[in-house]
Amino acid sequence: MNAAAHPLGRIDRVHSSVSSGIRWASYLFLFAGLLAGGYAGYLIADAQIFQAVQLHRFDQRVPLSEPHLPVMGEVLGQIEIPSLAFRAVILQGDSPEVLRRGVGHLPGTPMPGEWGNIALAGHRDTFFRPLRQIRPGDVITLQTFAQKFEYEVQSTIIVSPADTQVLEPSEGRELTLVTCFPFDYVGAAPNRFIVRAIQVRAD
Repeated sequence: MNAAAHPLGRIDRVHSSVSSGIRWASYLFLFAGLLAGGYAGYLIADAQIFQAVQLHRFDQRVPLSEPHLPVMGEVLGQIEIPSLAFRAVILQGDSPEVLRRGVGHLPGTPMPGEWGNIALAGHRDTFFRPLRQIRPGDVITLQTFAQKFEYEVQSTIIVSPADTQVLEPSEGRELTLVTCFPFDYVGAAPNRFIVRAIQVRAD
């Protein structure tokens, strides 16, 4: 009986094949992990660089060329909450790319400075994560290239994604911030965290 026909020889070959398969699978998973980690790192770096460049541009008060309707992804201004040490660029729109790079102004709601209920959205695990610490009485500042508006937080509530009443028009000058909730939820969060504020000053 030769070694190839011996049962132990067949077992050794199977064991060797399994070990090789496991080894290659480990390499594949490692490569996929490195690729995913690299892509996530790229997204974070891209958002941080974008914010830094646009906030610097905003600080320099680089004016828009002429009045026009904002396009998706265009910088409208900045939002700042001093009590949370929070500051971020506001972009037009609520697309995934917009919300990856900044705070989005929901289309169909008034622009900063206009009458009505302005609505801004942000991801709970990036730009709007500090909202977990916001309290009634805190000051929120919206600043465009032309003017500065100050709001005072009135309340925070938790609603379902189907509850769109928080975005309904109003007769005053109001601000609504929207993000997902719970803040530490893994996956698609089931609820929305809402901050309601009213304008108290304009410069």
